[in-house]
Amino acid sequence: MAVTPQPAASPGSTRIGFVGIGNMGHPMAGHLIRAGWKVTVYDTAPAMTRAFVDAYGGEVASGLAELGATSDVVITMLPDGKIVRQVAMGGSDNLVKGLRRGAAIIDMSSSAPVGTRELGAELKAKGIDLLDAPVSGGVKGAVAGTLAIMVGGDEALAQRFDPVLAPIGRRFHIGALGSGHAAKVLNNYVSAAGLVAAAEAVLVGQRFGIDSQKLIDVINASTGRNNSTENKFSQFILNGKFNSGFALGLMAKDLALAMEVADACDVPAELGHACLELWKQAEKAVGGAADHTEVARYVNEHSSRSKG
Repeated sequence: MAVTPQPAASPGSTRIGFVGIGNMGHPMAGHLIRAGWKVTVYDTAPAMTRAFVDAYGGEVASGLAELGATSDVVITMLPDGKIVRQVAMGGSDNLVKGLRRGAAIIDMSSSAPVGTRELGAELKAKGIDLLDAPVSGGVKGAVAGTLAIMVGGDEALAQRFDPVLAPIGRRFHIGALGSGHAAKVLNNYVSAAGLVAAAEAVLVGQRFGIDSQKLIDVINASTGRNNSTENKFSQFILNGKFNSGFALGLMAKDLALAMEVADACDVPAELGHACLELWKQAEKAVGGAADHTEVARYVNEHSSRSKG
């Protein structure tokens, strides 16, 4: 029997719920309202939802089941997959209790790829679809609406909800469910390695007598340039601000997930595991809540302790 394709989501007929109105979720959900979508938000911090409604309008749900009942699709933007699972199916108040059969959840968090596939199967048994659609680009990209969105899941489902994601950034359909989350953590591995490599290079340059900003300028005009040298060193590290808006603990978590994927695929990833160990030590030293650019400070201070 042929399956009748579902019509594409549209602002006039699709109600969006959004869970997680933090540094990233706030501007992302705001773009949806500015694009004409009807959006209801929920966060465990009422001050966040009040600030959002003051800035953009929209509605606020008092609970997750209520949000599910008033939504055709719910976007989650949360710290990790365990929290996403709790929001979707756990506790006395969750999305599944309100979502109708045929509704969908789009997880834009950085979640474990294997866990995403497991959650997808459990939701499917209840008649609810799941897409994973993590993002890259940080707070700056979220505010600008230029995030890279890595979509995993059924291609027809991804096409159906592509108009929902369009105001937030550029979409890439990666493959089956969980592929988006795998691509995200692998991307963050490359990003984390690039940041540490640049931090070590800058420290060596300092001790050799090279001005740090001049070295960064040279790297950015040469083959060593990367996202960290272009968008983090001058902006957040060399000036001592360390306030890019992304936590060190979250980067370490994504690195650990990337290495879990590597291990599951029988790839030794020796550099990746060494990089993870350094980030874990940095997290232990400065705390997971510290900005992830603080890893550069850790590289400097750890080197000084080792030298002493």
